[in-house]
Amino acid sequence: MTDQTAILAGGCFWCTEAVFGQLAGVKSVESGYTGGDMVNPTYKQVCGGDTGHAEAIRITFDPDVISYGDLLDIFFATHDPTQLNRQGGDIGTQYRSAIFPQDEAQAAEARAAIARAQPDFAAPIVTTLEPAADWYSAEDYHQDYWSGEGQRNPYCQATIPPKLAKLKKKFGERVQGATTA
Repeated sequence: MTDQTAILAGGCFWCTEAVFGQLAGVKSVESGYTGGDMVNPTYKQVCGGDTGHAEAIRITFDPDVISYGDLLDIFFATHDPTQLNRQGGDIGTQYRSAIFPQDEAQAAEARAAIARAQPDFAAPIVTTLEPAADWYSAEDYHQDYWSGEGQRNPYCQATIPPKLAKLKKKFGERVQGATTA
């Protein structure tokens, strides 16, 4: 089957990229910006909260190995989809929880994933489904951040390991290199 694309926003893209880059079947994860009005926004502009963009990741994946629905289940399990326009200390619409379906099949699967995830949360899920929009790659230094600079960044050290622990606890069989019994 042909590779597919998923675009997800779940707060800081450094954090979401670190999670999805661990998964078998994921070919690449790129940090970037989508859902806003400005053409070619910079990190500084997006962080200012005035462009309408979300920090997001674009995942290229092999649906024969991992499904879009699986990616969404992992998305909901590794961030807090009940916080409106924030993830922890990151506050603003640029940190919103959003799914950018690439077609109607993905939109239907996103609605189903929200319904599957809701019982796991006491508060309502506020993740938005937003139309596919122009994608702008983040600056090079944001790509694969956790495996480089992120290891020395106190914010990343405090935020990413708990997400990776959730991933491995709940979806350990989906992690690259996982062995099955």
